[in-house]
Amino acid sequence: MDNLMIGYLSLAAIGLAIYAGMHVAIALAGISFLGMWAITGKTALALNFVALAGTDSIAEYTFGVVPLFVLMGLAVSESGLGRDTFAIIARSMQRWRGGLGVATVLSNAVFAAITGISIASAAVFSKVAVPQMVAAGTSRTVAVGTVAGSSVLGMLIPPSLLLILFAILTDSSVGDLFLGGIGPGLVLALAFGVYLTLLGRFRPELFDGPRTMGGLDDTTPTFLIVPVLGLAALVLGGIYAGFFTPTEAGAVGAAAALALAFAMRRIGTSGAWRIAVQTGHITAAVCFLIVGASIYGRMLAFSGVPASVTGWAVSSGIGPLGFLFLFALIVAAMGTILDSSSIMLVTVPLAFPITQELGIDVVHFGLVTVLAVEIGLLTPPLGLSVFVVQATLRDQGVTLGEVFRGSAPFALIMVVVLCAVILVPGIATGLVGR
Repeated sequence: MDNLMIGYLSLAAIGLAIYAGMHVAIALAGISFLGMWAITGKTALALNFVALAGTDSIAEYTFGVVPLFVLMGLAVSESGLGRDTFAIIARSMQRWRGGLGVATVLSNAVFAAITGISIASAAVFSKVAVPQMVAAGTSRTVAVGTVAGSSVLGMLIPPSLLLILFAILTDSSVGDLFLGGIGPGLVLALAFGVYLTLLGRFRPELFDGPRTMGGLDDTTPTFLIVPVLGLAALVLGGIYAGFFTPTEAGAVGAAAALALAFAMRRIGTSGAWRIAVQTGHITAAVCFLIVGASIYGRMLAFSGVPASVTGWAVSSGIGPLGFLFLFALIVAAMGTILDSSSIMLVTVPLAFPITQELGIDVVHFGLVTVLAVEIGLLTPPLGLSVFVVQATLRDQGVTLGEVFRGSAPFALIMVVVLCAVILVPGIATGLVGR
């Protein structure tokens, strides 16, 4: 059996193992090891290959950005700055039918600029925004759908953990990807806001219903939005102005977020310990996935599968646009059963060489990938943001079906924005200067 056939069989075995329920990192690393063993015929050589791939993948300086941005995001979430942001924005929009929904979208966009994790946004605004929207008369289905839908901004607007993961997988610039994420993020937030505004105009009954849940007392001083905006400006402004590398910006942002939380007396030693433990758990999980993906990527390259698939894609005449649409469709379909990180780890090492041969800009491909992956956060049966919202509000009687129904229009809007980004690369690459 030649190396190429072993590579294709390994790829099929990985897919079957993942769909059968095996942990993605174990499937990637374990089957890739067996593939290398079959290719080389030597156990010791295959083990050395796995060891080198594993250590190299997390020994890079760039990997340090992961725990630092996770730490910053958790510190911001724990300190209640998301609650402050929503209260201040909502206060100025409460007379606008559908305005609290728009305020949720805007708050998620601001919160995304300092967290980079969709799940954190979904958990925070489920507790903060849904009770106030429902108390103001908004349909509960619309309220929970708005929170689930707008939470995806956390993985698109920089700093984004998925963009960082993509940069590690493709050895590309984190700063360029962050810059590229601004355009699609703003377009998506605008599209969500327009949808909610039109819904309030043409379906007013969805915003004048009976009050069924308690709202929040609005006693938040307006000046409390300054720390949120200042932290975002410090981190992103520092990167774009060239003062910090992304890793340095993560360190500065994490230190600033913790300092703010302590200065505002929002967290104590127990809160700091909880943040540290959660950061360790998330970083370890991401680290394990990256190690598995590195072994998988190198096994594929050694077997010749990427070169073979690339040759097929080029000779088929599918072209850059055709490939991006096909890739986005496959990724979105995988999102129905896999989480975001797992999808990227499986697909990007195989697809990235094809994009390079087809002349697709890496920033453009990265943002198309993240958008397609994020659609899976809202689609059944495994819509992770939907599950987080429902779990947070389970005691209020919110069901999964209710959240899926409410978030369906937001998933459709994401599909439209994804098509726009594919057709108009400048949305993603304009700020990067390409």
